[in-house]
Amino acid sequence: MRSDEIRARFLDYFARQGHTVRPSASLVPGDDPTLLFTNAGMVPFKKVFLGVENPGFARASTSQKCVRAGGKHNDLEQVGVTARHHTFFEMLGNFSFGDYFKRDAIRFAWELLTEEYGIPRERLWVTVHYTDDEAEKLWLEIAGVKPERIFRLGDKDNFWQMADTGPCGPCSEIHFDLRPEGVRGTEVSREQFEELGEEGQFLEIWNLVFMQYDRDADGNLNPLPAPSIDTGMGLERLASVLQGVKANYLTDLFTDIIGRAVATVGVPYEYDTPQGVSYRVLADHGRATAFLLADGVFPSNEGRGYVLRRILRRAVRHAYLLGRREPTLVHVVEAVIDRMGGVYPELNARREYILRNTRAEEERFLATVDAGMKRFDELAPAGGSGTVSGADVFRLYDTFGFPPDLTELMAAERGYSVDTEGFENELEAQRRRSREDRAASGIGVGADALADGWEAVGDAAGAEQEFAAYRAVSLDTDILAFRRMEDGRVALQLRENPFYAESGGQVSDAGHVRGDGWRMKVDEVRKVSGRVAVVGPVEGDFAPGLVRAEVEEPPRRDTERNHTATHLLHAALRAVLGEHVHQMGSLVAPERLRFDFSHSGPMTPAEITDVEGRVNRAIWANTPVEPREMGYQDAIGLGAMALFSEKYGDVVRVVDIPGVSMELCGGTHVRSTGQIGLFRIVSESGVAAGVRRIEAVTGPHAFERVRRDEATLREMAALLKTREENLVPRIQQLLGEQRELQKALEKARTQGGADVIGRLLDSAHQVDGTRVIASTVEVADADELRALGDQLRERLGSGVAVLAAALGDRTTIFAVSTDDMVTRGVRADRVVREVAALAGGKGGGKPHMAQAGVTQPERVPEALERVPEIVRPMLAGA
Repeated sequence: MRSDEIRARFLDYFARQGHTVRPSASLVPGDDPTLLFTNAGMVPFKKVFLGVENPGFARASTSQKCVRAGGKHNDLEQVGVTARHHTFFEMLGNFSFGDYFKRDAIRFAWELLTEEYGIPRERLWVTVHYTDDEAEKLWLEIAGVKPERIFRLGDKDNFWQMADTGPCGPCSEIHFDLRPEGVRGTEVSREQFEELGEEGQFLEIWNLVFMQYDRDADGNLNPLPAPSIDTGMGLERLASVLQGVKANYLTDLFTDIIGRAVATVGVPYEYDTPQGVSYRVLADHGRATAFLLADGVFPSNEGRGYVLRRILRRAVRHAYLLGRREPTLVHVVEAVIDRMGGVYPELNARREYILRNTRAEEERFLATVDAGMKRFDELAPAGGSGTVSGADVFRLYDTFGFPPDLTELMAAERGYSVDTEGFENELEAQRRRSREDRAASGIGVGADALADGWEAVGDAAGAEQEFAAYRAVSLDTDILAFRRMEDGRVALQLRENPFYAESGGQVSDAGHVRGDGWRMKVDEVRKVSGRVAVVGPVEGDFAPGLVRAEVEEPPRRDTERNHTATHLLHAALRAVLGEHVHQMGSLVAPERLRFDFSHSGPMTPAEITDVEGRVNRAIWANTPVEPREMGYQDAIGLGAMALFSEKYGDVVRVVDIPGVSMELCGGTHVRSTGQIGLFRIVSESGVAAGVRRIEAVTGPHAFERVRRDEATLREMAALLKTREENLVPRIQQLLGEQRELQKALEKARTQGGADVIGRLLDSAHQVDGTRVIASTVEVADADELRALGDQLRERLGSGVAVLAAALGDRTTIFAVSTDDMVTRGVRADRVVREVAALAGGKGGGKPHMAQAGVTQPERVPEALERVPEIVRPMLAGA
């Protein structure tokens, strides 16, 4: 079975199980600073698991591109050496967001592996977390795995977390028995199982994570909003099992790529040789390079770009070991695009970009690798031992472009260590010298902003940048400096800058910069060493010169409304709650404001109403907002409020709303409070001990909220056939009527239940002297079905009953057995399993009471007719 079919079958299977099949997300995680790369299938759903994002579906399935080559998951030195390690891989996964949990996750996994893929059941073994009794019981019940093939392991093996913080939970792993035929399938102890796993005799192929917790920065496990499922199965490992090969690199995912490398290099490929290792490194690193470049990562000396550069240069070094002195990886990368472009169209769409940048990076390193390798041979001659000094590691890095961990890998191959601490000291010394040189140059503060890839325009290196956000949202200006970034993005430092960079809780502006023949969408604003830079993608051919800079005005005006309203809110809270109230944090965005403040307990509804009223009265007073600069001590002397967490210079900006508020603030504000229009508090809540939070909206957003609330009230009044002013008494009346109806319903159910039980007892069959009941019943819900079963068991005295009921869109079979029947072997769980199987169902429970669900409800009547013949052999002791 080729890997493309394996992937397709996985996704098709889960689509049939009601999952939404999603395309792979980017290798660059969106809005997640805790991760360098997407390293697991659940990463794109992290916010969903945390309960802060609703995807619009409760089940999903993906084949996710992943990279593990930095941070927690960093096994770069093992790639190419072992049979299984990779930098890039595909993770097949199915996910439940508060929908199904352990039972269905285990059922899906077992059914897919054994029935869809046809893996022999006797070759599958299972591990669970040592505390997870439920998972072990489900494996016994659903899959029929023998108890001796289920092992309980600790946190290291069976507790999964994506990173040091975030979603996590106990897990259950499925392992494939790779032992030789003579011993395959024989029983082993837990210790032997773990040892054989380390040796590769048992291969983990699927990890089912029962996502229950969110680990915070202090290591605490906090329950997630709803238990969820996250599973991950490496396509490469599964392909090795289904294709019957001993290593991932022997699957069709790699053979074409390694074949292209062999054709390019001209040296035969033999698996168990040093040359074999180098070919596998080229194949793996070629995949990682192609996909990282396609997703916008560009080789550099920091962050994600540095990891890509390390991968590229390790590949170049292995091509060098194969005798190549010209670009080689670029041909391997082209094979990756040819092999995988049909599944991942971004590879074909960016083919020329990927190949061009791969070749450029190879050529850059090849220009120095010869001299660098000669120097390394002098530092760490083959057959020797010792430590390569930090100074020498730094020289290999600074002069020859060898990443320090590449030097460390090369040294380890020859039995040497490296002085990592010494290297870091040398690197810091170089940075210090660079800072000192810039300071001594006399160019000024602006020169620091031109380091690390910035290019000054003309004689602008020492020019001052004017911050114009307080006076304009659009203006004509020129460019002081620019920097070309990854994926066609450009950063600009404008001489006059109208864009606000995130600070003091206020978010950054967005907008556009237009030049001659090009246009940049500003989607990021950064502070860079005393200047502000605007960043974004460019359409057209960028060239520095005169430009038109335009901030998006509606969002800016909404942000100004919210910022000034935050000051009014602070003043109102202090007036209502007391002088102990101080700002503890804030968010000022166009669509809303969030204000955290010190206070010991929840605000009362009356206090919230009072605060909201005070803010609106201050708005309607249309008081001028008067920003001005003055000395820090002068401002404090006038009563201006400062934030404890902020550091202030000698000269500060004071935003004064006379008679209402005076605060130190560098944000943008309305010209008078009347421009805010309207203020509405949305929520008040606690965020920590002694810290409360208010979220609110202003201006157009407040108006829309009022209109929405009014529309809701009108709709409610229409539904309840009353006027809006009468809604509360009408709802109170309906609630009273509901309580009375509930009481009457319970009474009717009790009386009706007695009639139903009498009818059921009258319908009993006699099977070898034992009463056996098999019937359909009408009930409102599962609780009523269980209550009916309890009552029937008591009235039976001696016998067995099987009841079937339609509950919504599913049919449930419920069985009860009296104590004497259980003693004779007529157990409810046995009975319900056999009856349910006749209607395509599964189930279980306790000896005296059990239930099952069915997938073929039309066969339930036939199954009920066969209950007597199912019970008869049990009575006979069969």
